[in-house]
Amino acid sequence: MKFASFASAAAIAATAVLAGTAAQARDQVQVAGSSTVLPYATIVAEAFGENYPDFKTPVVESGGSSAGLKQFCAGAGEDTIDVANASRKIKDAEIKTCAENGVKEIMEVKIGYDGIVFASDVNGPDFAFEPVNWFNALAPKIVKDGKLIDNSNTKWSDIDASFPDWEIAAYIPGEKHGTREVFETKVLEAGCKASGAYDLYIASGLDKKAAESECFKVRKDGKAIDIDGDYTETLARIDSNKTGFGVFGLAFYENNMDKLKVATMSGISPNAAVIADGTYPVSRPLYFYVKKSHLGVIPGLQEYVDFFMSDDMTGEGSPTSEYGLVPAPEAEREAIKAAIAEGKTL
Repeated sequence: MKFASFASAAAIAATAVLAGTAAQARDQVQVAGSSTVLPYATIVAEAFGENYPDFKTPVVESGGSSAGLKQFCAGAGEDTIDVANASRKIKDAEIKTCAENGVKEIMEVKIGYDGIVFASDVNGPDFAFEPVNWFNALAPKIVKDGKLIDNSNTKWSDIDASFPDWEIAAYIPGEKHGTREVFETKVLEAGCKASGAYDLYIASGLDKKAAESECFKVRKDGKAIDIDGDYTETLARIDSNKTGFGVFGLAFYENNMDKLKVATMSGISPNAAVIADGTYPVSRPLYFYVKKSHLGVIPGLQEYVDFFMSDDMTGEGSPTSEYGLVPAPEAEREAIKAAIAEGKTL
């Protein structure tokens, strides 16, 4: 089945003029970035190859949101990637770097939503978390008797007497992953503020940005373990340590429910419905970014973008939604498609 492009021939011609001939030597779309977006992009790329025999199947690689955007912003032309997948919004500093390197027109495409879940071995006990529990488990300093002190918590039962007597071992996404930023802001920062630590940092003379940075810090004594690989590495760690806890995307958890048990966060069990309506507190939109100057120059790029956002690929009942992507509401999806058709840039 073929899928029609949303862009007009005039728009494609215009981008070709803007791009010149620098990218014409390459005949295959190249994508890199978020490990969370990776399975969705892979599903779309494989389906694209089947439905568009005139184009080569896009090459989709992982590496993390930050790493993908770094590649994306390195420059324009056939020796640079066309698309960066990201589980967070591109930062102003990254947009500036892009512009300095000649990537001045960036298209942002929201593909849907995902939730971050907290899971342990499937045979373990149930956990009901609040963000403050994770802050008190992982922060270098915590609040006691109205003062910031070094964190001496070693077991989850030290955090809350209702938790089991498990040694704290938290496998969290490394700093190059977009998931880490969401974990920092929606879990660590939220917990920092709930505990009173943020107010104490402000009272000590720190400005808002510096106080937030303190909230984002994690202890370095082995209780918090950065995972720089993908979620399969986190799963392997839990398989080796049955009392370890991992941070995963909803889709990965749902595809490994025979191995993992998910905790509630703020009384809510994660699923697609509560992520789509924003009820679950640790959810985030997923994106990919496109070099507009490559559209109409790299064969199949425009078609890949349109195909990705077609109802058949990312709508309700699509293969990506069956894998775990939470589709954006219909009105939002139509607005995204319209923006693509217009060639709207940041």
